[in-house]
Amino acid sequence: MIRAARPEDAVRISEVLCASIRDLCSADHQDDPPKIANWLANKTPESVAAMIAAPGGRLYVAGHERIEAVGAIEWAGQPDDTGKITLLYVHPEARRQGYSSALLAAMEAELVGMGRSRGLLTSTATAFAFYRHHGWHADGPAREGRWILGRPMRKDLS
Repeated sequence: MIRAARPEDAVRISEVLCASIRDLCSADHQDDPPKIANWLANKTPESVAAMIAAPGGRLYVAGHERIEAVGAIEWAGQPDDTGKITLLYVHPEARRQGYSSALLAAMEAELVGMGRSRGLLTSTATAFAFYRHHGWHADGPAREGRWILGRPMRKDLS
């Protein structure tokens, strides 16, 4: 099941985001408490609810019994032919069950359906090989972000 996130999903989405970052992204935060705290600061249920309500983008969830993965796209502020994947996280207990791949494919299809032929994202070190496996390519050198090193990537979605 993949669907657009609803306001009542905010608590579970926050749980998925926080667990994924804490438990799966060690390559990015090196288990450094201040880095982890900075990364999690805007992953509260209130912040997630604001993301769900924000115009110019969409948050998605995937799972069967409960939400196991979360993704988001953004088109606001992008050129007319471009869309951006702004996040994609899976709960550690649901890793390697296909949720991330299915969610990525659905978000790419949504962007194509909107007439967006070019996809952009900034990958973590943790997810870089995953995105490459799904046809994404490095788009410049890694750059220091707000709390981790980000790797710009692109994909021709047409």
